Amino acid sequence: MEQAQGNSMRVNYLGPAVVGVEHPAVAEMDSRKFPPSCFLVEISEDARPGGPWMEGDVLVVDEARSFGHADLVVAEVEGEYRLFKAHRVGSRCRLLPTAGGQGCFITAKQYRGVVVRQARCWAV
Repeated sequence: MEQAQGNSMRVNYLGPAVVGVEHPAVAEMDSRKFPPSCFLVEISEDARPGGPWMEGDVLVVDEARSFGHADLVVAEVEGEYRLFKAHRVGSRCRLLPTAGGQGCFITAKQYRGVVVRQARCWAV
């Protein structure tokens, strides 16, 4: 697990999507369109420059959705929420760090949800 944590991107929990979290990335987002099972996380400073995510971007995560091959998922590893890419291996699913690496298998208790939307935080 430590290897997966070292390469995976940390995300910060912001709160339920339906509450209407105050954040510049979600200012234009209609929180009424998301089911109660959705919550928001913010990409941390772990984001690599030039990658698909920037520090401050917000991801909408649906904890009720089952993950499939190549889905982006959030899992709790060693007490921190982290972003992974799901990779199906037969009936099991291995979570691969978004920046590359070995990855890990997790328990159902560690799984937090599937990313269903991304909101870019543009500098003002």
